[in-house]
Amino acid sequence: MHEFTAHADHVYTWAQQNSAAASSPIVASWRRCMDKHQLTPEEKRAPLRLTEQEFRLARQQSEQLIRDANDELDKLFLTVGKAGCCLLLTCREGVALERRGASADDKEFNDLGLWTGSVWTEASIGTNGIGTALADERSVSIFRDQHFLSSNIKLSCTTAPIRDHRGQLAAALDISTCRDDVNEMTLSILAQAVRDAAMRIELNIFRSAFAGSRFLMVPSGTNSAAALLAVDRHDLVLGATRAARLALKLDDRRIAAGIPAADALQESRPADGEEALMDAERAALLRALTRTNGNVSQAAANLGMSRATLHRKMKRLNLH
Repeated sequence: MHEFTAHADHVYTWAQQNSAAASSPIVASWRRCMDKHQLTPEEKRAPLRLTEQEFRLARQQSEQLIRDANDELDKLFLTVGKAGCCLLLTCREGVALERRGASADDKEFNDLGLWTGSVWTEASIGTNGIGTALADERSVSIFRDQHFLSSNIKLSCTTAPIRDHRGQLAAALDISTCRDDVNEMTLSILAQAVRDAAMRIELNIFRSAFAGSRFLMVPSGTNSAAALLAVDRHDLVLGATRAARLALKLDDRRIAAGIPAADALQESRPADGEEALMDAERAALLRALTRTNGNVSQAAANLGMSRATLHRKMKRLNLH
């Protein structure tokens, strides 16, 4: 009990300071808990729980998200599950939709509310990995007494936000553990694992949203794997992941207006009308010739023109 009182005093002290250290994201979250959500660190509370009907509706609204995430949840649990960790996938409202955990740890995690149907927002349960990651829209690790509520100071968690096909916040993926031997270095390793899994889920969401499209990887430094464009058969950009949007300065307006992938990637200067038509014709002939392994007669037949006409076009377009 003394430990809980000491933690509450610590939260009050830091939340009232104006020093540089007191401006950290953790302290900012503590202030939100007190000022915005009217919580007190010494109170003992469990996270809010949805009714069965509310939970069923929440899952129905997130069916595609769950499908896109399930395989990655299973893979991640194979990696960290035996180490006494629990996984939660939540929607953007912080509702735990899917869970992975070892049966031996079920009681402890259930008592803490790390269970499907629980709401892990800051308003519900104070500073925590999921709630703070959703509030700040960034990856967060909350180590033991960095939690707001004294009742959660034995818990360590690390969470990554998940974004939809438009780059908007859609969900969160969390690893939590109550093990005494977990230190901040261990938590940083888990944090990298959860960020990697969240990125793969985002890519699954993106591919599902643009099924049937071609996907181009955008060179964007260290984050190239997450920077994808979805392109139609006319080479127009249909969608872009958040990493691609940031790298290429794309937004919904530019994408909706119709932008060629080559222009978005800045591979060449925008062509004038005549040059653009020649480029399009050249590309069409190259595709036809490639599909016939350079057989001009067959390519001409596939294009519905004579062999002589194809030869004239090839000469005009400087195709050899």
